[in-house]
Amino acid sequence: MWPSLVIRNIRDIFLIIAGFFQSFVKLIIWRPNVVFTKGGYVCLPVGVAAYLLRIPLVVHDSDAYPGLTNRILGKWATAIATGAPLEYYHYPAEISRYVGIPIATEFHEFSEQERRSAKEKWGIEENRPLIVVTGGGLGATRINDAVAIALDDLLRLGSLVLISGNGQYDELRAITPQNDKRFQLHGFISKDMASLLGAADVVVARAGATTILELAALAKPTILIPNGKLSGGHQLKNAEVYQSMNATVVVNEDEMVDNPQILVSAIRALLSNPEGTKKMSQALALFAKPNAAKDVANMIISSAK
Repeated sequence: MWPSLVIRNIRDIFLIIAGFFQSFVKLIIWRPNVVFTKGGYVCLPVGVAAYLLRIPLVVHDSDAYPGLTNRILGKWATAIATGAPLEYYHYPAEISRYVGIPIATEFHEFSEQERRSAKEKWGIEENRPLIVVTGGGLGATRINDAVAIALDDLLRLGSLVLISGNGQYDELRAITPQNDKRFQLHGFISKDMASLLGAADVVVARAGATTILELAALAKPTILIPNGKLSGGHQLKNAEVYQSMNATVVVNEDEMVDNPQILVSAIRALLSNPEGTKKMSQALALFAKPNAAKDVANMIISSAK
């Protein structure tokens, strides 16, 4: 494993160097008024080329803890937009602004009527609490496995929709009920995800920055299971921010794998304490930024030459 990782890192260094020269040439040809980057190593060569060519650079940092690329580009940026409050960053205050993360407009707080309609649309019993579990677009094997092991206990708490990712769908389909109205298994949901999440009484999800802000816009009671193996531990740091504000519950993935009942207990605690759960979802909703897209656009326009 380690030799292959070292080889990939060495390869990436050469790709970044090649990307810098390509970016430098293209920016000379295009002569843009401003360059906008979102982070990730692919943005590094473009951002460096923009700085050397004295082209205004606007950075948006979704995660609560800056990655290496944004830490580098942040030193040269004209303006920096952040997905979380500014106290979680070390960017220069005079050029930084907390704007949140642009998300689709269908992510909004649902009325009771909208929730009932959404449950009907998805074929979910109206009189049972709805638990939605998602590991992101590709799914999360360890979350899926924990749900499968504890499924009987979870179905005693309410209806459950598991979005498994296509990679593990067939395996889970073979071991989970197919004719139980309390349970739905989906490999991937390409549209109407907002209506499914909006119908939920509890959502269990990874701690990606965009996912968290979508759930904030929906004001959903949320259990985060951050992926600690991702580079930089960004999900762990994202989860810490919202947990520290009593806006989410965080479940340790390793502990859940050893004992899936930890997840069952966390869900049961939220469903059995409506008043506390409402306070938590209201705390999460405070992080919603419905004008994020407009604010980022204004920062780009105002930074342009």
